[in-house]
Amino acid sequence: MNQPTTASAKTLAAPPTRQAATLVALLAALLLAATPAMAARIKDLAAVKGVRDNQLVGYGIVVGLNGTGDGKNAAFTTNGLANLMRNMGVKIDPQEIKVKNVASVIVTAKLPPFTKVGQVIDVTLSSVGDASSLQGGTLLATPLKGLDNQVYAIAQGAISIGGFETQDPAQAIGRQKNHLTVARIPAGATVEQEVPVSFARKKNIAITLGTSDFTTADRMVGAINKALGGDYAAAKDGATVDVTVPEKFRNKEVAFLATLENLEVHPDRTAKVVLDERTGTVVMGENVRLTALALSHGNLSLQITPAPPTTPPSSEKKEKVMATGNNGQKLVNFAEGTSLGEVVRALNAVGVAPRDLIAIFQTMKASGALQADLEII
Repeated sequence: MNQPTTASAKTLAAPPTRQAATLVALLAALLLAATPAMAARIKDLAAVKGVRDNQLVGYGIVVGLNGTGDGKNAAFTTNGLANLMRNMGVKIDPQEIKVKNVASVIVTAKLPPFTKVGQVIDVTLSSVGDASSLQGGTLLATPLKGLDNQVYAIAQGAISIGGFETQDPAQAIGRQKNHLTVARIPAGATVEQEVPVSFARKKNIAITLGTSDFTTADRMVGAINKALGGDYAAAKDGATVDVTVPEKFRNKEVAFLATLENLEVHPDRTAKVVLDERTGTVVMGENVRLTALALSHGNLSLQITPAPPTTPPSSEKKEKVMATGNNGQKLVNFAEGTSLGEVVRALNAVGVAPRDLIAIFQTMKASGALQADLEII
C-alpha cells in the first residue's frame, strides 16, 4: 500500500452554528439516501440537430424618457435620431439636436424554431449610451436581423424595466431597485420571415446530446433500437446519435420524433464535486469515491484504510472510514465503496462546518484520494 497522504489545514474554529450543522446534516442524509440515477426522457437530454433558436439583433431608439436619456457625448444617438427624422421628411442638422429624452439601445431576441410569420416574440433592450434610465420609454420600429444580415422581425412598443428609482426631497437621497438601463418588451417583435426547418421525407435524423457522454449515447442507442424493433440507431460519437427513419414512419416524421423524444434513458454522470466558497455550499454526485488516505485537519483525524493483505485475491477489496474527534473516539465504520457522502456524515458527527469541508475536499483532490472532478465557483 502506498504511504498515507497527510494533509493539514488551519485549526477548526469555534463549533459551527446550528444552521451550518443542519446544512451539513441534510447534505449527508440526501447523499446517503441517493438511489441509482432515474431515467430521463430523450427530449430532456438531447435535441434534434437543426432544431434551435436563432439570435436576432438590431439598433433602436427609445423616446419619451423623462430627462434620463443619452447626453451630448453620445453622437450616435443624435445621428440616429436625425436619420430617423429625415426618413419621415424632417431635415435637421445632428449638431442642433440637444435632447435628453432619447436613448440608443441594442435590441436582442431569440427566434424559436418553427416560428411563423405574424407570430410575436419577446425582445430585450440594453442601453449603449450614457442614459441613466429607460423607464417610461417607447421603442421605435426596429428591424431585427440574423447573422445573414436579413430582417426576420420588427420590434416596437412601450418598454418595461421591472424596477424603480425614487428620490427623497428632504434628504436628497435616491433609491434604486433592479437595473434601469436594461428593459424588455413582452411580445414586442412581430416575425416577418421564417427560418426554414423541415423534416419532411428525411431518411436520417441526428440527435445531439446536451452533455457529451459515451455511456449515455450508447444507452440511448439501445433504447431507440428496442423501441423501434431493429438496428435503426447508431452512435456517431459521444454526443451524436444517428437514427434511420423506419419505413412505417415515412411521411410521418413528426410522429416519429414524438415517439423518440419520449423514450426514457438512464443517463450516466461524471463524478463531480462543486464547491461555492462564498456561501459554503457543497454539492456532489452519487458516484464520488475515495481511495486510501490519512488526513489531519486541526484537531480532527480521518482515515480510510484498505482491507488486510490476507484477504483472498478473489474477494472484493474492503474499506472503512474512521473519523476521530478531540476525545479520540472512533465514530463511524464503513464497508467497501466509501463515498464522499458517507465521509460528510462522519465529519458532521464531529462538528465540521461547511467551509472546513471545502478545505478538506481541496486537499483530498490535491493528494489524489478524491476520485472526482472538483469545481470551485
